[in-house]
Amino acid sequence: MEQAPHNEPVYSQNVLEMLTLANEYTLFVEKSEDYSKEDILNYMQKIFPILYLKASLLPVIDLNNDEANERYVTGELWENIFSILRKKFQKDDEYWYIDNSDISETDPIRASLSDNLADIYQDLKDFVILYQKSSRDAKENAVYQCNILFESHWGYRLINALKYIHTLKYKDFYQNEDEMLI
Repeated sequence: MEQAPHNEPVYSQNVLEMLTLANEYTLFVEKSEDYSKEDILNYMQKIFPILYLKASLLPVIDLNNDEANERYVTGELWENIFSILRKKFQKDDEYWYIDNSDISETDPIRASLSDNLADIYQDLKDFVILYQKSSRDAKENAVYQCNILFESHWGYRLINALKYIHTLKYKDFYQNEDEMLI
């Protein structure tokens, strides 16, 4: 097994903290069948801001061997996670958002909270498993892919899901617009 030089970005504190959070998130999602909808929403409300922050602090990694990249979460596992979450959220699963990445697009887009959480799970579980491989190349690919997928995929889903989770948790407040403080 290779020694972990302390000055290499792939072994930095930011990477290890992200790895810890990603592992916590994926373990929680894997046990989501055991939790109530409210427990899941409470957990996501707390971990999402930290995940976003830690992902934004990941170092930029230069790959030595891009062939060491692997994906582990199968379509079947993703579907299982999605189905469990969809059953938990029921009528609260679907929501609408505006895609701010396309300024010309102003029509709302339908999204699924379960789909978002399962997508985030897939990217983070792949990160955790690949990083646990003994080779430095695997660890570099894990961090590199986590960065790329954060920027292009799960970071955006996390933000949209967090906004919706906030709405669900405080919907009584939002339903009475006369009392809203803006």
